[in-house]
Amino acid sequence: MRTADKWQDYKIIDASGGEKLESWGGKLLVRPDPQIIWNTPHETKLWNQADAVYHRSKKGGGEWEVRKQLPERWTIGYHDLKFIIRPTGFKHTGLFPEQAVNWDYMSEKIKHSSRQVKVLNLFAYTGGATLACARAGASVTHVDASKGMVSWARENAAQSSLSDKPIRWLVDDCEKFVKREIRRGNRYDAIIMDPPSYGRGPNGEVWKLEDCIFELVKLCAQLLDDKAIFFLLNSYTTGLSPSVMAYILGEGIAKRFGGNVFADEIGLKVQSSGLFLPCGSTAIWESK
Repeated sequence: MRTADKWQDYKIIDASGGEKLESWGGKLLVRPDPQIIWNTPHETKLWNQADAVYHRSKKGGGEWEVRKQLPERWTIGYHDLKFIIRPTGFKHTGLFPEQAVNWDYMSEKIKHSSRQVKVLNLFAYTGGATLACARAGASVTHVDASKGMVSWARENAAQSSLSDKPIRWLVDDCEKFVKREIRRGNRYDAIIMDPPSYGRGPNGEVWKLEDCIFELVKLCAQLLDDKAIFFLLNSYTTGLSPSVMAYILGEGIAKRFGGNVFADEIGLKVQSSGLFLPCGSTAIWESK
């Protein structure tokens, strides 16, 4: 497992009974996590001091129980990147901290490139990868179908003093955008994909990761420059193992461009136990 172990403003304090107790810049949140199938004694009294707890509904979705005065939004930092945290109605906060391990990987690849790297970030959410790549010196095309998420990402860029960097902010359907870029003849040195497990497009189109991901990877392969340096694919779907993702990149990318493919779980350390909570998987193709 590759772990995001350089955080100062975020930590998982404890995990038990389907829930995790997290500190987000000193604000204590309790959120459900399907990976936490163990019932162990709570190792800290901080569970009772949580600022807010997210309760799932049996009918789907859920809601926050705010126990203390909690700001609508606040900011945390990772190195010199700044992110606005805002608890949403779907338990999320606008940031996936485990992705920091991928931000560090991408940053190093970009910094050691002999030219300015052109990055395409698909399903780009609130821009963690976009900001990391821009800070490292890349030009980035940031694409997400949600106008609200793209606005949030732009706010994060402003908080991180990166508004003047060469970032294109696009609200668009990722697959349709990729097809248009192929027709335009555009090419990228690196592609990042962080697709949802399930979703619906603006016209009712159904996206199911297992059914759609391989064809989208093959499409994206047509956008890679001959001197491309990496292709990074994330998944939060428990049924899509790192080995399956590696196979997809092997077939979709490595057969055409050579290079190497590796994949692993990514995760975060639980402070109380010293053990690591899996938080999804990443597969990476990189050039030789």
